[in-house]
Amino acid sequence: MTLAVRYLAARTLDTAPAENPPPGPGQVEIAPAYVGICGTDLHIFHGDMDARVAAPAVLGHEMSGRIVRVGAGVEDWSPGDAVTVMPLRWDDTCPACRAGHQHICQHLDFIGIDSPGAMQQRWTVPATTLVRLPGSLPLDHAALVEPTAVAVHDVGRAQVRADEKAVVVGGGPVGILIALVARAAGAEVRVVELSPHRRRLAEKLGLTTWDPAADDLPELVGEWTGDAGADVAFEVSGAQGGVDTAVDVLGVRGRLCLVAIHPRPREVNLHRFFWRELTLVGARLYDRTDFERAVTLVADGTVPAEQLISKVVPMAQAPDAFEALEGGGDVMKILVDCTDDSQGADQ
Repeated sequence: MTLAVRYLAARTLDTAPAENPPPGPGQVEIAPAYVGICGTDLHIFHGDMDARVAAPAVLGHEMSGRIVRVGAGVEDWSPGDAVTVMPLRWDDTCPACRAGHQHICQHLDFIGIDSPGAMQQRWTVPATTLVRLPGSLPLDHAALVEPTAVAVHDVGRAQVRADEKAVVVGGGPVGILIALVARAAGAEVRVVELSPHRRRLAEKLGLTTWDPAADDLPELVGEWTGDAGADVAFEVSGAQGGVDTAVDVLGVRGRLCLVAIHPRPREVNLHRFFWRELTLVGARLYDRTDFERAVTLVADGTVPAEQLISKVVPMAQAPDAFEALEGGGDVMKILVDCTDDSQGADQ
């Protein structure tokens, strides 16, 4: 019996039998090992994406696993290969695709949101979505490749260069990953985060943090930059205060990279943009180059996956894990273990 974690309605998940089609031409069947729960999954759990997600829906797109079967015409892949999936399907015909921006296709199928995801014991996907994992990389660590690819793309969009000063506003999983990737690019990084738990974790990773509730951020930025302001800021908090902070810390011709998904319009100090000739750039998802770079960063320890994984739970405990993540501050990344065949399904 194949089990899957399914979204049924707002704040309602179950673990139940699910049908997974055998691999057709150009497809592979994967046995997912570990699947991370991300912020988008929480938005689905809260019912915020019901207009897009058709229940019952199998969630999950941050994953690692091994190939079980390959369909006709699939070359270069074999059962037993360790893989992750870049969960994007594009149409190759829309204006965005024709311009070379397939990852933001105007009719994009984000697998795990628009179509069934990885939080199941068997998962059939196009072979074109596979990204190979090195044999030395533990599969639980490899589940962090997808969010690391997000960070790689963000740092690339912001054009972070060596010796620049970068401020990351929001120290959740993606914010920490951005800070690590920016540091690997040679930047000097500060993380702005309210949660003491997340600040402590960031500091254990060698990152310097600021508490916006207690620290005088303008004074700290001035001391750090010689009153010049930061070269780049990443808004990862999704809050109005985070937007304000990200704009305020920037120096002349600074770049603001918008990473968080803001559910409603925000006020932005456009006078600051005018006065300092600031640049705002959006960053969404990733391309294959970002994914391959992410595999390297996780495999070589630049991204210390073990320290970012708060806990691993069996599929039957996935609903509880979603609720634990709602609190935010005391956990960083929770993985769902999809390998336990003994888990029972909800009746």
